[in-house]
Amino acid sequence: MKKAVILFNLGGPDKLENVEPFLFNLFNDPAILNLPTIFRYPLAKLISNRRAPTAKKIYQELGGSSPILKLTEEQSKALELKLNIDDKNSDYKCFIVMRCWHPRAEEVLRNVKNFNPGEIILMPLYPQYSAATSGSSIKEWNDICKKNNFDIKTSIICCYPTDENFILAHKDEIIKKINNLKNFKLIFSAHGLPEKNIKKGDPYQWQVEQSVNKIIKSLDIKDLDWILSYQSRVGPLKWIGPSTEDIIVENSKLGKHIVLVPIAFVSEHSETLVELDIEYKELADKNGCKNYTRVPALGINENYIKAMSNLIIKKQDHYFNGELFPPKTQCPNQFTKCPCLNYE
Repeated sequence: MKKAVILFNLGGPDKLENVEPFLFNLFNDPAILNLPTIFRYPLAKLISNRRAPTAKKIYQELGGSSPILKLTEEQSKALELKLNIDDKNSDYKCFIVMRCWHPRAEEVLRNVKNFNPGEIILMPLYPQYSAATSGSSIKEWNDICKKNNFDIKTSIICCYPTDENFILAHKDEIIKKINNLKNFKLIFSAHGLPEKNIKKGDPYQWQVEQSVNKIIKSLDIKDLDWILSYQSRVGPLKWIGPSTEDIIVENSKLGKHIVLVPIAFVSEHSETLVELDIEYKELADKNGCKNYTRVPALGINENYIKAMSNLIIKKQDHYFNGELFPPKTQCPNQFTKCPCLNYE
């Protein structure tokens, strides 16, 4: 049977003149600005216009565009190959859908229709669920399918924060960087969220914590000096913390070798290549840091691709914290009904 796998990612501008429309798409998302359209649209226009000059400077550092589509295409090819090796009874094809830039859901849906699958599996490239990332992409896809009267069996894998192979992938990448290091601080950095999102029941922070705890356990290093922090804070609202910037300053002054791990990003983009690699390194240098190392995003790490392949093939089941939970059960966390299963 033909099976279409939809890989969700954020996307990024492909040239400098598209930075502002990319930002508009981002802030016009109701999951980002939870306002009625009549207010959200002009506010998104205003914010994107004001932020465009600064954002353009960031993308100039990357050569004038985001690398995220190219890197996601590499992940898509690796996953499609792995799926077709692992499951000989199905014919898998992977499709990329970006939330804020091309390829968008509407245009990809046409290609999916041409493929004519018997089943669709939605696979966000966000290991930890948030309404602002996986939730928004899944909702957009479902809305567009409904609008186009495209009704086909669809499975959703929205989160895999403690998947065994996902954890192993991080362990592999971390060990490559910290082997033989002394006096280092291992800083897991995740994209932040406003506190109000978490208080409303978003499981993102809790799931990020579960990922980090599992990785620390798998590393099994005695007296490992580590911390989880959050980056990319914008706007006046109070965000979850501690902030990665503060942790870097504090440990740079202590003479620590800074080792940064992007825990919620699986593809390199502006927030790893510019924010972590350039801006935060400059901050560390200014505060006395002599050694600064960044663990890469997982990309096409063999164990990460294996994690996704296994999750897709076993999609009828839901794995969390190493335990199997049958469909239509409560997710084992204190927040919400499991969004993976997408039941009312």
